[in-house]
Amino acid sequence: MTPSLANLLLSHAPPCLSLYQPTHRRHPDNQQDPIRFRNLVKSLEESLQARQPSVDVAALMKPYHALAADTEFWRHSHEGLAVMRAADVFEVIRLPGQVPELAVVADTFHVKPLMRFTQSGERFQILAVDRETVRMFEGDRDVLAEIEPAPGVPRTIEEALGEELTEPQLSVASHGGGGGSKVAMHYGSGSKADEVDSDTEKFFRAVDRAVTEHHSKPSGLPLVLAALPQYHPVFRSLTSNAALIEEGIDIHPGALSPDEFRLRAWAALEPRYQARLAQLAGQYAESLSKGQGSDDLSQVALAALAGRVGTVFVESERHVPGKINSESGAITLAGPDEVGGDDVIDDIAEMVLRKKGEVLVVSTDQMPTRTGIAAIYRY
Repeated sequence: MTPSLANLLLSHAPPCLSLYQPTHRRHPDNQQDPIRFRNLVKSLEESLQARQPSVDVAALMKPYHALAADTEFWRHSHEGLAVMRAADVFEVIRLPGQVPELAVVADTFHVKPLMRFTQSGERFQILAVDRETVRMFEGDRDVLAEIEPAPGVPRTIEEALGEELTEPQLSVASHGGGGGSKVAMHYGSGSKADEVDSDTEKFFRAVDRAVTEHHSKPSGLPLVLAALPQYHPVFRSLTSNAALIEEGIDIHPGALSPDEFRLRAWAALEPRYQARLAQLAGQYAESLSKGQGSDDLSQVALAALAGRVGTVFVESERHVPGKINSESGAITLAGPDEVGGDDVIDDIAEMVLRKKGEVLVVSTDQMPTRTGIAAIYRY
C-alpha cells in the first residue's frame, strides 16, 4: 500500500472530497486539463453546498482553486490525476494511468480508482539496464510511463562506482605507415576485458540493491528486466530481488519505445496474472460452496467490518450509491436522484484494506460474479 493510500484510509472528519480526471503529458492535449479540472471543482463545490450547507465551502475549496491557477503544475502532467481534500488533508497524486472523471463528496475518500494502481496485479515495473545506464518504467497492460529512479538508485556506472571505476589502460605501438612514416596504434591492456566485466558486475549489484530497496519493496510490483541477452545471466546471478520475474526483455533498452516496452512486458506477465485470477476465482467458488465466501453486498459488508474478508474482488466500473453504518455494517442505499456521494463497493474495499485484506480491482469481464463484489473469507 502506498503512503498516499494509507493516509487516505485513515479516519478524517467529513466531508471528504475526491476528484479524479484523465490528464495529458504533452502539448497541445494538456491545454484542456486545467479547464476540465475547473469544471470538476465546480461540481464538487455545488455538491458541497447541496449536501453540507453548514460547512465552510470556501475554505475547503481554496486549495483546489489555487491548484487550478498553478500554470507550472499543469505543464507537467501524467496520464491521470487524483486530488483529495478534507479539513486536515490536501493530497495531489499524479497517476501513471488514465481514470474516469469523478467528483465525489462523501464521509470517506473514494479510493477505488487509486486501488487499481496500487493493488492490481496488472501493474508492473521495468528495469532497463545496459553496461552504463539505468532507466525505470511503471505501468499496466494499457499504459506505461518512464519514471524517475528513486533517490539512492544510481543512474550511471560512474555514479554507482565513483572512484572504484576502472580507468582505461592503454599501450602504444608504432607501425610502419606509407612513405616510411610511423603510425601510433592504441590497444587496451590484456586485462581490460576482465576489468570491464568486474565493473559491470559491481554496477549491476549496486543497481539491484537500490532498486530492490527503493522500488520493489515499497511498491510490491513485479519487476521485468530489459537488457541485452548477455547481461541477463550476469544480473540474475547476483540479484536478491524477489520481485524480479524469470521472463525478461532480451534487447538493448534504447531500441524500444515505451509502448513497445509495455507490449513485451505484458506478454511476459499476462499468463501469470490470468493464472492467479483463475486460481482465486476457483478459490472463491470453493469458499462459496462451504459458506466461506459471498457475493452479497450486505453479507460482505458485515464480514469486512468484522475483519473476516481475506480477499475481495471489486468491479472497477460498478458504483453502488449508498452508505455503510460504521457500527452495525448495515447498508443504506441512496435514492435514484443522489449522485456524487458514497459508493458501497468502495467503502467495503476500504474496510478490507484497513483489516489487512487483499483487494483486487478488476474489469467487468474478470469478475467471478455479477454483483460487483466477490469475497473470500478468512474464517
